This record gives sequence, C-alpha cells and structure tokens, in this order.
Amino acid sequence: MFEQEANKVQARMVEWRRHLHKNPELSHEEEHTRTFICATLEKLGILYETMETSYGVIGVISGEKPGKTVALRADIDALPIKEVNNVSYRSQKERVMHACGHDAHTAMLLGTGAALQERKEEIEGTILLLFQPAEEDAPIGGAQAMMEDQTFLKWKPDVIFGQHVWPDLPVGQIGVRPGAMMGNSDRITITVKGSGGHASMPHQTVDAVVVANQIISGLQTIVSRNIDPLNSAVITIGKITGGDRYNIVASEVTLEGTVRTLSPEVRSQVETNIKRLVMQVADGMGASADINYQRGYAATINTQSWASVVKEQAEILFGPNATPSVSPSLAGEDFGRFLLHYPGAYFWLGTAIAERDVQRPLHDPAFDIDEKAMEYGMNLMATIAVESLQKLNKGAKVNG
Repeated sequence: MFEQEANKVQARMVEWRRHLHKNPELSHEEEHTRTFICATLEKLGILYETMETSYGVIGVISGEKPGKTVALRADIDALPIKEVNNVSYRSQKERVMHACGHDAHTAMLLGTGAALQERKEEIEGTILLLFQPAEEDAPIGGAQAMMEDQTFLKWKPDVIFGQHVWPDLPVGQIGVRPGAMMGNSDRITITVKGSGGHASMPHQTVDAVVVANQIISGLQTIVSRNIDPLNSAVITIGKITGGDRYNIVASEVTLEGTVRTLSPEVRSQVETNIKRLVMQVADGMGASADINYQRGYAATINTQSWASVVKEQAEILFGPNATPSVSPSLAGEDFGRFLLHYPGAYFWLGTAIAERDVQRPLHDPAFDIDEKAMEYGMNLMATIAVESLQKLNKGAKVNG
C-alpha cells in the first residue's frame, strides 16, 4: 500500500538511522536523540509533543476524517556495548552502541510518519508516533512512565503496534503470532551469609561459596523438575561476587541472575519455588540468605485478532510466504507493558545480512542490519495503521 512512499523515503531513513547509530545514547540520557526526532518531525510537518517526565516524544498525525486512534511505537535508547563493526557509521561514543536496532526502529517510525503525513487526507482518525525512551533499562523501562505521562493520557490509543528488527529472519519476512511473542523478564539477587575463617579449618566456618554453589545447582531443578516440560522457564545466574582471599573461607556471596517465563502462572510458580529453595538450602547448611526478586517486563502477549491483521497485511504486501511460523522468544521487551493496557500486536522484521555466513544476534558488539529491510518495515507499519483505523471505525470486533 505504501510501496512508492517507502522507496521514496528509503534514502532518508538510512541517513537518519546512520546518524542515530553514530550518536547513540543510553537509557534516560536520550536528550540529543529527542532533539533529533523533534527536529525531523518538524521538517516533515508533523505536530509533536514531548513527555514531561522523560525523553519521550509523541508525533500526532490527525487525519482529515474523524475516527479512532492507532499508536505505532519505536524505542530510541542504546546499550553499554563497545561496537566492533568497521563501518562508516560506527558509533562515535566509547562503549555505547545501538546493538539492538533501536536506531532503525526510530528511523522507520520517522519514515512511516513522513508517508502518512503526505496522505493524511485519506486517514480516518489519528495516528500516534510513540518514540519511547529507556526500553533497555530493565526491569524498570520507559513504557510505564510514558503511559502515565499527562501528554500520553491526552492521546490514549485504541490499539497499539510495535516492531523489532530480527536477524534470525531474512529481509522480506515478518515474524508474528497470536499470544506470547516475548517473555516475562525478572531479576533476582541472592545474598548468602555464612561465617568466615581459615581455609585450613573449614569445620569452624560456614562456607558461603559452598552454600551458593548448592543454591545454583538447586535452582536448575526448579525448571527440570517443578515446571511442566511443555511450559517455558529459564533461570540463569550471570554474576557471582564473594570472598576476600584465596585462603579465607568466604562469609558472604552475592548471586545475580535473571528468570524468564512466558505465562503469568509459571512466572508466579517459579518465583515461589526460588524463594523457598534458597531459604531451605541456606538454612539446611547453617547459613542464611536474603533474596530480592524483582519483577520486570511482562510477557509481550499479542491480541489474537490484531496479530492476524499484521499477518494478513504482511502477506498481501510481501507474498504468501512472508510470515513463516515462529516460536516466542524468552527475551524481555518493555512493549509488553503497553499490551497489558491496550490491545495490539508486536512483530519481528527480518533484517538478516545475506552476505554474512553467521548472523550476529541482538546485543552483540558486531550486530548490524540489512538496511533494505527498513523499506519493508515502514511499508508494513504505515499499512497496518491505516487498515486498523478502517477496522476500528467500521466497528469490527477485533478486540478478542
């Protein structure tokens, strides 16, 4: 539907994306990114408002016909990663990189806005361009603060869509499914407290390292022996801190990790089992433990009918093989919080670089995309927005 507009704006999207890639900003520091977004929207003739409580921006495209409101979201922050790509648009900031494609998301949403603004006389209602900060700041994120901001509350959408670049899919393919797309993402910090002493006299101590080791091993049995094998759960301890010297029994060890699940029921079950296991293991070995279980991003659960809209439009635009069957990912995504309050769908945009024998994953220091994919992403986002407004305004029952 927007093929010509996508082709027309492609060069500008590449330019915007490369500018953002060279000038990345971390969560809650997106000041210059916001300035760039606002300046670009102004050049495009798109009205916008800035968030009062964050670096978020909302572009507002008001159609010339009355109707409902659809929101399209892009995240704008980068990661604390040192880029290793040798490209002309390599990050100019030490240890800060757009390793998750948010630069492309922002550029595509600007391109989508440009196309919709040119054809706003055809639009039946309002389309919001949501530029969300702090998506990478798990488990806090920026979506909740954005939804609570007075600026956002003036433009509450009837449906919301988001897309994410996906190196596991080739350019021209879209990953979408009803139900869970991304997982619950929680964080755990466990502090084990024993009693120290000389390494040659362990009988006089309670070795926090040994207790921590038993806890780590025990945590894996929660997944293998407490959770239905047909459900999904991952418990990973990614950081261990403790001890003072090689010949001193450690009196305290801190474990930090993450818990990933798909369903709310399994999420609660895993949390309960972790807390019980940690306390029982520590107590059984003569130690004590404190556990901080912090719930983070909710699973990204697509509304079935809106996921169907994405699938249908992708196949119309890109062919019947454009939407292969995909399984959900246990990676976390702040967009899930939007879907707790508003119906909508989240989908993956194929961005694999054909010349690479091995695709580098998201959050990798060598991550990059095939920029040709941005035409597909812009075309699909604009089309979904227009088609969804038509369905909403016709009173179609698409909230199931």
